Amino acid sequence: MPNTKEKTSNSHKNNYESGLNDWNEQEKAAIELISIVGKLWFDKSIELVIFRLPLVDQSSSVILNHHHYAQNIIKQPITIYDTVLLANEILKLDMAPARIDIGRLSSEWLKEKGKYKNGAEFVADKLGNFIGKDKRRMVPKDVVLYGFGRIGRIIARELITQAGKGEQLRLRAIVTRGNSNEDISKRADLLRTDSVHGPFPGTVIEDFENKALIVNGHIIHMISGDNPSEVDYTAYDIKDALLIDNTGVWRDRKGLEQHLKAKGIDKVLLTAPGKGDIPNIVHGVNHTNYSPEEKIFSAASCTTNAIIPVLHVIEHTLGIEKGHIETIHAYTNDQNLLDNYHKKYRRGRSAVLNMVITETGAGKAVTKVMPELEGKITGNAVRVPVPDVSLAILHLTVKKDTNKEEVNNILRHGALVGNLIEQIQYSESNELVSSDLIGNACACVVDSPSTIVSNDNRSVVIYAWYDNEFGYCRQVMRFAKHVADVIRLTYY
Repeated sequence: MPNTKEKTSNSHKNNYESGLNDWNEQEKAAIELISIVGKLWFDKSIELVIFRLPLVDQSSSVILNHHHYAQNIIKQPITIYDTVLLANEILKLDMAPARIDIGRLSSEWLKEKGKYKNGAEFVADKLGNFIGKDKRRMVPKDVVLYGFGRIGRIIARELITQAGKGEQLRLRAIVTRGNSNEDISKRADLLRTDSVHGPFPGTVIEDFENKALIVNGHIIHMISGDNPSEVDYTAYDIKDALLIDNTGVWRDRKGLEQHLKAKGIDKVLLTAPGKGDIPNIVHGVNHTNYSPEEKIFSAASCTTNAIIPVLHVIEHTLGIEKGHIETIHAYTNDQNLLDNYHKKYRRGRSAVLNMVITETGAGKAVTKVMPELEGKITGNAVRVPVPDVSLAILHLTVKKDTNKEEVNNILRHGALVGNLIEQIQYSESNELVSSDLIGNACACVVDSPSTIVSNDNRSVVIYAWYDNEFGYCRQVMRFAKHVADVIRLTYY
C-alpha cells in the first residue's frame, strides 16, 4: 500500500501534468486564433482586438495574457476557446472592413448564448449591420511625413504595421533635409532599431537608385526639401495626400499653409499644439468639432491627449470646479544631455541627471478642446530622467460629493463603454511602473489604486500614465484616419 507521502507526491505530479496539458491546449487554440486573425486582417481588412489590446501579429503567449487581462477587467471567464469559436464564425461572413472587439463579443456570448442555436446565429445577429462589403467603401489616402524624428519614425512604423490590405492610410513619402545615400542609410537604421521601442517588426531595405526605402513591401520615397511649398509630390504619383508635419517648425496657419501650396497635398496635420485658430484635436473628444472646409489641424500635445479623456469623463459625471495638473514627464530632445546653454530656463541642465521644472501648455490647451473648463485648470511639468512614459497627476475639485470607489467606477466605465474606450485604459495593478507602459496604445492609463479622495469628498487626485511617444502617435493615427475618411466600422 502506498503511504501518505507517496499519495501526496502523486497528487502534485498529476496536478502539474494537468496544468501543463491545459496550458498547451490553450496555446494550440491561440495559434489557431493567430491564423484566423491573419486571414481576417489581410484578406478582409477586419481587425480583431480584445478590449483594445491587439491580436494582429501577436504571439500565442501574448494573446493568452490578453485574455487574462480581459477576465480581470470585466470579471467574466472569457477563454481562448470562446474567441476562436466566434472568430471562426466572423471569418465565414462576407463583411465590410471593420474593427471588432472580440472581447466584448465574447462577453455578450457568455451572457446570451442561451438565446441562440449556435455561435453562427449569434455572430450574424450581433454583426448584421457589418455584413455586405458595400456597407463601408473606402478610398485609400496617401500620406506624407514631413520630418523623421522621434514622432515621425513611430508614425511610420504604425502606418506600415496597420496597412493590412492598404485600404486606409498609405505612407508614400518622407521629407527630410537631405536624401544622400548616407542620409537614407542612417534614417533606415533609425527606423530598424529604437532604444526605447525595440526593433521594427519587418524589413527595411534601402533603394539608393530610386531614393527610397522599401519597408515590408511599401515603396516610400525619401524626398529632400527645405521649402514646403516647392515640393512637387505629384512627380511621385502622390495625389490629394494627408501631410503629417512632425517637425514643429511651423505651428501657425501661415506657416502650415505652405504645405498646401505644394502639388499633391490635400490636408495638413501637425503633431504639436497649433497656434491661433488652428483646431486642436484630441481624438475621441472633439474630433468632429471643426468646419468641413478646414484643411489644417493640430493633434495637440501628448500631455493634452492624456489628460483630456480623464477630464472629459469627470466633467460629465461629477463636474469640475477647478483643478491643477502636474506632469511628471520623460525628458525630450530639446533638453541637453550635459549642462549647456539653452534659450529656456532650466532645460540647459543635464536631462539625464536632474529633475527639471518646466512649463507646459497643457493647462491652456485644455480650454481649446474643452471650452467649458476655461479658467479652471492650471498646469506645470517636471522633466525626469526617463526616456519615455510620463505621468499626469490631476488634482481636481469636483462639484458633487464622491468617494474613491465611485471615482474609479466612473473611470473604469469610461474605459469600457462609450466614446473614449480607445483613449482610456483602466489598471488595477498595485505594481505598475513607468516602463510597463512603453508601447501602450491608449492615450492614458488610469492607475486606480493610486486614486485619492479627501475627507471633504470633493478633492480628487487621479494618476494617469501615458506613453508620450507611442500612445500619442496612436492618437495621431486615429485622427488621421478620421480626417482621411478611412475609418472602418467598429464593434466595441
